[in-house]
Amino acid sequence: MPRLCIVGPMVGRNPGYVTTQGEILTDHFRAAGYDVVSVSASSNRYMRLLDIAATLVRCRHRVDIVLVEVYGGPSFVVEDVASALAWFSRRCIVLHLHGGALPEFTVRFPGWTRRVFGRANAIVTPSEFLATPASVYGRAPRIIPNVIDVATYQFKHRERARARLFWMRSFHPVYNPLMALRVLARVRSSFPDATLVMAGQDKGLERGARQEAARLGIDGAVRFVGFLNQTAKIREGDAADIFINTSSVDNLPGAVIEACAMGLPVVSTTVGGIEYLLSDGETGLLVPAGDCDAMANAIVRLIEDPGLAARLSTNGRRLAERFSWDQVGQQWSELFLDLRPVWDPVSGRGSHG
Repeated sequence: MPRLCIVGPMVGRNPGYVTTQGEILTDHFRAAGYDVVSVSASSNRYMRLLDIAATLVRCRHRVDIVLVEVYGGPSFVVEDVASALAWFSRRCIVLHLHGGALPEFTVRFPGWTRRVFGRANAIVTPSEFLATPASVYGRAPRIIPNVIDVATYQFKHRERARARLFWMRSFHPVYNPLMALRVLARVRSSFPDATLVMAGQDKGLERGARQEAARLGIDGAVRFVGFLNQTAKIREGDAADIFINTSSVDNLPGAVIEACAMGLPVVSTTVGGIEYLLSDGETGLLVPAGDCDAMANAIVRLIEDPGLAARLSTNGRRLAERFSWDQVGQQWSELFLDLRPVWDPVSGRGSHG
């Protein structure tokens, strides 16, 4: 087995932060017997950069593969530094791409992207959505899905859906929380008892969301429950019947996959990688970004058609099972085996190309 260093924002180690793929992979690789260094859990971006740089220098002789979580945006500075240090230390480099805004970022900064991606011995994307920037600016990507611990989500089959809506993202413009409230207001014109639970970290829009609920006259039908730990997430998911995803930018959202694992029929905007994740009418209902009427109509349709709700509930769980470690872990093992000529000392560790 190669010795791994997983680099990225491991901020989910701190209370109140969302768990990242880097953390999930770290835990599963360690449980599978890999020697893993994981960095960094600092919630401050600048301290995280210092921690990552120091760790890569200190551990350069005790790791074989540096796996860098890549998000673009301001964090690309960290990803540039991390990949450069791994390159100069002649480690095998795997870039693991995330983030619905990454394609736009690579178009804005083609030279920077090409330099960073060009250091990689392999590029991994969780879906076809990020395959194009990987191919244009680096090398042909390996598609390996994200991981969720499916077994921790109890499946509840929805044989019919009530108007109990669940929204769980950060209160940030890219996730469009105000749309969820406007959708609820429209649904309540057909189902006056419709309710909505909104969960997630406040990234600046929670106050505005509360004000919008009051403006629409639905504040009594909305609960703002803040960030949910695993136990609370499962409790709220079990009480709901429909999961709504209103994002304007997205890649392969873990919240949607978690909802599918719990048997919640999903109604989502069609943005970014969503169309690669959900099939309209089979594993979810898809509507145009920002179209409140279309989402409200899809929800009403779901409530009025028990057969549709039951189908989405069953198929959603089957979809979520594709993201279990039993399936995804094998794909990572195959990648490491293919890269063995690069990282293995006998086969010539440090050969970039």
